[in-house]
Amino acid sequence: MRNPRVGWALLSPTLVILLIFGFAPFLYVLFVGFNQWNVFSAADGLVFNGLDNFRRLVFDDDFLHSVGLTARFAIFAIGSEVVLGFVLAQMLTRDFPGRSLFRIIHTFPLMVAPIAVGAIWRLLVIPGFGPVPFFLDRWLDLTYQIGTYPDQALMTSVLMDIWHWTPFVTLTMLAGLSSIPREPVEQAKVDGANRLQVFWYVTLPFLRPVLLTTIFIRIMDAIRTVDEVWMLAGGGPGTRFTGIYIWRVVFPRTDYGYGSSISLITLYLTIVLCWLLFIAISGRRKGEVE
Repeated sequence: MRNPRVGWALLSPTLVILLIFGFAPFLYVLFVGFNQWNVFSAADGLVFNGLDNFRRLVFDDDFLHSVGLTARFAIFAIGSEVVLGFVLAQMLTRDFPGRSLFRIIHTFPLMVAPIAVGAIWRLLVIPGFGPVPFFLDRWLDLTYQIGTYPDQALMTSVLMDIWHWTPFVTLTMLAGLSSIPREPVEQAKVDGANRLQVFWYVTLPFLRPVLLTTIFIRIMDAIRTVDEVWMLAGGGPGTRFTGIYIWRVVFPRTDYGYGSSISLITLYLTIVLCWLLFIAISGRRKGEVE
């Protein structure tokens, strides 16, 4: 007979670490978020101001603009990664010459640190040095300067994220496709279903938990993107996402109270999105069981 005390004893080190390095910092940020605290201001220490920080961010145009940019970045990047990842995963399920080599090369971007990814893409697109502006100017007579044109900076950030994280989506999709039983697919083909019908009524329902879980992970990553985008454009126009805006508030402005409130709202929005995806996954599985 299993003893519950043994299980709790084995879990206790992990729970203590989570309590110290996870829950305790969250409580501290929550406490600071209800205070006004600027280490270089005339006031000493924390000054309680209730909900003033949260009321302030509702009318903060810079914060609202950063949320909009983050949403555009997440929609374009994640949508493209899901489509490309599914196509590549479908391709990798078939036998073709060089498949193993392609799979290895395709996963190389996952091994590169985000800050190194930003540095690599910075070297590619920097005016006067990078090959991308040079060839766009020579072949298409197009001026490419991410520091001047916000749309170009946003597009470059999206392409960089696609290059970095599409292999991850491909691997998750490949695992999902490999787990689909062959019997429903073969039965649908026998019944006269075409490829589109097989995908919509057989493949997609089986892939839905994997798909939503992948989107769940990528949404969390996209919302907290800072390092690679900062290395690429330095937080310039078109790349002032929520994470970079929080950094600007906390470090250059040293407004810790307001920065904490923005962090809490960002965490809340992330939890809401993840909760909606969790409900979608749970609802689907409950329907399958019934």
